[in-house]
Amino acid sequence: MDRDDGARGRAATTTDRTLGEYIAVVLGAVYVLVGILGFFVTGGVEFAATQGDKLLGVFEVNPLHNLVHLAIGIALIAAFYSGAAAVRAVATIIGAVYVILGIAGFFIENEDVNILALNVPDHILHLVSGAALLVAAALTRPAGELSARRAT
Repeated sequence: MDRDDGARGRAATTTDRTLGEYIAVVLGAVYVLVGILGFFVTGGVEFAATQGDKLLGVFEVNPLHNLVHLAIGIALIAAFYSGAAAVRAVATIIGAVYVILGIAGFFIENEDVNILALNVPDHILHLVSGAALLVAAALTRPAGELSARRAT
């Protein structure tokens, strides 16, 4: 399956994919799935309630949190199909936001600003997801680097 990675007009095949791109798309698929599953447990929860129902018996979610998971998952999957540069950018941005959210979450957990109904397992997962996305961004080589390696 060919794709246009937007780098110097060359078409890249799936064999040109990097580990970072695969990490990003897998995390994207997981976040889409989590977003969908979240709606099965948040039927009676207000849209941006500070306390949510538990997904998988551990993670608190509300409908807004579910939509955020869907948006993040879709962004990561779309980046995968757009090419390495998009994966690097999207994974870096989402990864950094997740690391910040993971840290900030500990301070806002019992506050009115906790509109995503975050709890401690969420904070830990956000820190891990953020770190994984930052690693994915780092492992996604620039398209020119791949061409240069093949030429040598």
